[in-house]
Amino acid sequence: MKNKGCLSAGTIGIALLIIVAVLFFWGKSGYNNFVTKEQNVNTKWSNVETVYQKRANLIPNLERTVKSYAKFEQETLTKVVEARSKATSINVDPTNMTEQDLAKFQAAQGELSGALSRLMAVVESYPNLKADQQYINFQREYTAIENSIRTETVYYNAAAQDYNTSIKTFPNNILANFTNFKEKPYFKAEAGAEKAPEVFSE
Repeated sequence: MKNKGCLSAGTIGIALLIIVAVLFFWGKSGYNNFVTKEQNVNTKWSNVETVYQKRANLIPNLERTVKSYAKFEQETLTKVVEARSKATSINVDPTNMTEQDLAKFQAAQGELSGALSRLMAVVESYPNLKADQQYINFQREYTAIENSIRTETVYYNAAAQDYNTSIKTFPNNILANFTNFKEKPYFKAEAGAEKAPEVFSE
C-alpha cells in the first residue's frame, strides 16, 4: 500500500510537471505571436505616418507657387497652411494608441484634405495658376500620395484586425489580458474616401 501511495504521488508530480511545461510553451508561443503581430501593426502605422508626412511636405512648395499669384484668395491658402500645422502637430504612439487618439489624428488629417480640396477648386478660376508647371507637379504628387494614403490605411487596418483577432480569441484572450496586450483602433472610412482625388485638366 505504501509503495502504491508513493507511485501515485510520483505520477501526480509528473503530471503537474507536464501541465506546467505545456502551459509554459503555450504561453511562450502565444506571447511571441502577439509581439510579432503588434510589431506588424506598428510598422504599418509608421508607413501611414510616412505618407501623411509626404503630403504635408508638399504644402510649402504649394504655398510659394500660389503666393506668386497676388490676386489669389489668401484666406483659402491660409486655411491650408493652418490645417497643415494642426495635422503635423499631432503625434500618436502606436504602442498605446486609443480610438480617441486615432480619431483626433484622422480628424486633423481630414481637415487638411478638405482645405486642399477647396484650394484646388478655387484654382479652377485662375487659368494661369492652373497651368503653372509647379502647380501641375503638385497635383500629380498629391494624387499619388493620396492614393498611397488609402493603400497604407487599408494595410494598417488589416494588420490591426489580425492582431485584435489574435488577442481576443479564446484562450489567447486570457494570456493577452495577463500580459497587457490591448486592442488596436481602426481607421474609419470618411465620406468620399472611396474616390481618388481629381487632377483637374490643364
